[in-house]
Amino acid sequence: MVERQSPLEPEFHVGSHGNFEHGVEILLTETRPGSIVQLAAWPGEEKKLIAAIRTVTGLALPDGAGGGLSDGVKSVFGFAPGKFTVADEAEGLAASFAKAVTPAIGTVTDLSHGRTAIRIAGPKAEWVLAKFFAIDFALPAFPIGAGRSTTHHDVFAQIQRTGTDQFDIYVFRSFARSFWKALCHASEEVGYEVQ
Repeated sequence: MVERQSPLEPEFHVGSHGNFEHGVEILLTETRPGSIVQLAAWPGEEKKLIAAIRTVTGLALPDGAGGGLSDGVKSVFGFAPGKFTVADEAEGLAASFAKAVTPAIGTVTDLSHGRTAIRIAGPKAEWVLAKFFAIDFALPAFPIGAGRSTTHHDVFAQIQRTGTDQFDIYVFRSFARSFWKALCHASEEVGYEVQ
């Protein structure tokens, strides 16, 4: 695995921060997947792309924008009609998809070096994220595995719910440090821990 320096490094301070005298209600970390890939199907080829996702990852993705799955190692979610983000702890995912997704089906874009993955977890995760994004983060409206794409002050973000109180957020590496600092600041009043 090629080790890339984290864009969060100067601001990544392990430990408890903010108002944690009554406990820590937010856990923040950088997940550092080995591969982050964006897939897009040509019109009418969505089902073939979904089949290719299943072949490569083993994840049976539900049809439709927003649906997704995560098995703890690999994650996939639709963020727009015919468009999907796939992450894997291992490297080489783009090469695997390049073999399975022909030019007649759609496109494969390796974003591994262009995105940073940040995980926010804990009982106040929905509450903190609602400070940034005009999205209903409640479990019925945003089920486990589902994904959304949105922005916060021109910072494009793709968000996947990977657990009951856990979300993975993918942002451009060039905006990662400022987004991380804002996320830490928004978590201060409930206490957060960086792991």
